[in-house]
Amino acid sequence: MKKQQRTIAEITAGINGAEALGDTTAIISGITHDSRRVTRGDLYVCIRGYKSDGHDFAGAAVQAGAAALVVEEYLPLDIPQIKVADTRHMMGYLAAAVYGYPACCLELVGVTGTNGKTTVTHLIERIVQQCGKKTGLIGTLGSRIGDKEYPGEHTTPESTEIQQLMAEMVSQNVQLAVMEVSSHALDLGRVNGCLFNAGIFTNLTQDHLDYHKDMEEYLKAKSLLFSGMNGGKKNQLAVLNADDTACGFLKEQSKKAGCRIVTYGIEHNADYKAGNIRLSDRGVEFTMHYRRKEAELFYSTPGKFSVYNVLAAAAWALESGYDPDNVIKALAGIHGVPGRFESIRQGQPFLVIVDYAHTPDGLENVLRTAREITSGKLITVFGCGGDRDRKKRPLMGEAASRYSDHLVVTSDNPRTEDPAKVIEDILPGISGVDYIVIQDRRSAIGEASAMAEPGDTVLIAGKGHEDYQIIGTEKIHFDDREEVEAALRRLGYVD
Repeated sequence: MKKQQRTIAEITAGINGAEALGDTTAIISGITHDSRRVTRGDLYVCIRGYKSDGHDFAGAAVQAGAAALVVEEYLPLDIPQIKVADTRHMMGYLAAAVYGYPACCLELVGVTGTNGKTTVTHLIERIVQQCGKKTGLIGTLGSRIGDKEYPGEHTTPESTEIQQLMAEMVSQNVQLAVMEVSSHALDLGRVNGCLFNAGIFTNLTQDHLDYHKDMEEYLKAKSLLFSGMNGGKKNQLAVLNADDTACGFLKEQSKKAGCRIVTYGIEHNADYKAGNIRLSDRGVEFTMHYRRKEAELFYSTPGKFSVYNVLAAAAWALESGYDPDNVIKALAGIHGVPGRFESIRQGQPFLVIVDYAHTPDGLENVLRTAREITSGKLITVFGCGGDRDRKKRPLMGEAASRYSDHLVVTSDNPRTEDPAKVIEDILPGISGVDYIVIQDRRSAIGEASAMAEPGDTVLIAGKGHEDYQIIGTEKIHFDDREEVEAALRRLGYVD
């Protein structure tokens, strides 16, 4: 993408509360908050972090070629400076200005919730492509513009990266972008400067309580997607899960923002409701009732959770004017999302499923589905991440106990915690089921595979698509799918 060429005066023109000091005709060509990534012509944003203060690195940024600084207090440096009250909060808006407000040129859809974000964004991407439009996607599996992949580290990238990605999408004639929007991103202002046409809510279950104080704070963070859609674009749409207890609160926030509200569900009254649900190991089929009409839908990933994901995507698409026949065809043609109830087949007489489930509710949903399609034993391999919400660890053990015949408790991403201590926190939740502890994840996957007999299912949960394991502060290559394939080869199963 070509470098941007905007003056400080042009960038600050639409930013409330921004005061410029120095030459406002200076040209800005990019924006970053990392002094190590500054290139000539960049606007360097000084952010006060948990461990360090970006103001302390302003001198290094200037030496690296920064054309101007964004500060909370003017610094004794001979360079143009933009002063704002909160640099982190304002960075997204400034980035949008630097890159020419790309969200204005895109149909932009945000998906938030504890579980299902990745799947729903991929379903939307496929529906829109089926309807002949070029798409962009930002999320847990990285970003994609058309067919080109861009790696990413967070579910929702930093605001500067989001705006740059969207500007690249605009330059490549993308018409719709769909984005996973995490609670962290909403709370930290990463999507500030994004004007959404629609927001979709999947569900709210326990997660991230290492960051959010409690579930109420977690819900408030999620609600920012909807309360923030206050007239930024015309006919903004909120698509909400009617079966989730958070729906009422999110309806209130969406209504205050002036959004049109549409609901979907299975149990409660909803604008888009699933009935006659048929689950099998080949997927899910159901009748979707909507607007005095109905449609027969099929999606290749089994489970009740898949019904919710499909309903969310279909409700958004039909309410946004997409052709029903194309929606149905697109959903039927999708063969799953990497690491989401992904089946590993290598000629073995039992099922092996790899899934990203890493919350109590997510694990329970996946286990319930696995149980329904398993004629023999259900063997579950799982652990919990270190340096994350400790309260959910026994709940994970409890969920795994309810549906499994045998558990292999192992390490996930221990990070800087002792893996044995993380496992120790899981065990009090386990009851009424045989289990073994194998701390080494590779060995745990191998043991579970060797344990399986014809008709059994081995579920390997927690990491899904991830191709790494974080031990200490080091990220090493580790992919559950590769590991189970290797384990199956050792057992003599070769496709």
